[in-house]
Amino acid sequence: MTDLDGALAEFDHALSLARDVDAPFTALLALARASVGAKLFTFMTVDMRAGLASRSYTSHPAEYPVSGTKPIRYDDWFDQVHKRRRCFVANTLADIDKVFPDAELIGRLGCGSVVNLPVVLADALVGTVNMLHEEHHYTPERVERARSLLSLPAKAAYLASERLRD
Repeated sequence: MTDLDGALAEFDHALSLARDVDAPFTALLALARASVGAKLFTFMTVDMRAGLASRSYTSHPAEYPVSGTKPIRYDDWFDQVHKRRRCFVANTLADIDKVFPDAELIGRLGCGSVVNLPVVLADALVGTVNMLHEEHHYTPERVERARSLLSLPAKAAYLASERLRD
């Protein structure tokens, strides 16, 4: 068994024991850290009918609390992640600053690269997994690993969390 096999097994086990809405995402965070690395991790859900996004989970609740909603911005990032359903990657703080208004805070947290992984179910985008790390961390190989290894677990975490909300 490789380290990734063990990380996947741990994710599966944690998901099977989840009793609160954060537990599936905490398990996904552990898998993301083991497979591609993430200093800062959030999961955003989207409600396309209402045009709203909300943070469902965060590794940094003081800086990025889970609360409220924000309007979805229709820009190049939206086209790439929502329409084309492709990962968005920025590997410098300067590139992050072009897209995200909180680049200064991201930098203070020791991060300078980001990958946003779209989560699609029933042919609809339901959310994004947002992983941040130091500059130049998200190489093409790590982005591909995130896409191939975390896509299915992200769907499972989202569905498990939604079930626990009921």
